[in-house]
Amino acid sequence: MAAPLDILFLIAARGGSKGLPGKNLKTVNGLSLLGYKARAAQRCSSCSRLILSTDSNDIAEEGLALGVEVPFTRPSDLASDVATSDSVVAHSMDWIEENEKRTYSAIMLLEPSSPFATAAHFDKAIALYTQSNASLVVGLRKLDTYTALTGDLAADGSIAPIVKSMHGANSLRRQDLKTQVTMNGAFYLINWEAFRKTGRIYGDPNECYGLVMNRWHSLEIETQEDLDLAEYVATKGLIDFNTWQGIGIPE
Repeated sequence: MAAPLDILFLIAARGGSKGLPGKNLKTVNGLSLLGYKARAAQRCSSCSRLILSTDSNDIAEEGLALGVEVPFTRPSDLASDVATSDSVVAHSMDWIEENEKRTYSAIMLLEPSSPFATAAHFDKAIALYTQSNASLVVGLRKLDTYTALTGDLAADGSIAPIVKSMHGANSLRRQDLKTQVTMNGAFYLINWEAFRKTGRIYGDPNECYGLVMNRWHSLEIETQEDLDLAEYVATKGLIDFNTWQGIGIPE
């Protein structure tokens, strides 16, 4: 029997956000976006360790209150609008290797802006990762619009590129269209050694896999309107919010 994976769960949450200031500490149904990711990770049996990478004292304090380790402060140059997720992951790996003289088999990158992934999603991703011998498994959502119906709008209002795309499609009947997906930002399960070889989350395309999640669990929060929609989801019971209860800070 293969040895269990040793997975470092890493929540990446910077202090700055232009679209929704203070985004990572905004609340939905009484819990911060950071809190959703923390509690889901804490419920996952494959989470060997949970740490937080942030440049913000307020976010660090929230993380500690939730029972998350904050072993370092992220440098300011890795907390700007142009900093990449690749660089944040690399910094965390560097710190662990240099200060603790160890590695993990994989790292699960979590971003609070896509808060509604559950421990069950993480478990399914880890199973897919193991079965497929993957270097990466990410969360996915189905596209609302088939790509043959999308394209660039010319300055004069012409939609010629879209019409040409439609003409090139074999069929535009919904029942004939293949499922198309895109990343939802819910999680990135990354093989430690594979990342070290390429320095990129998306390394060898043939070793990248995805887990499709439903519309509501795939919500991404970047604006006040997104946050309002998340509250609507909570109010209407479109997600079982009991999933995140009972872990971390006292109720």
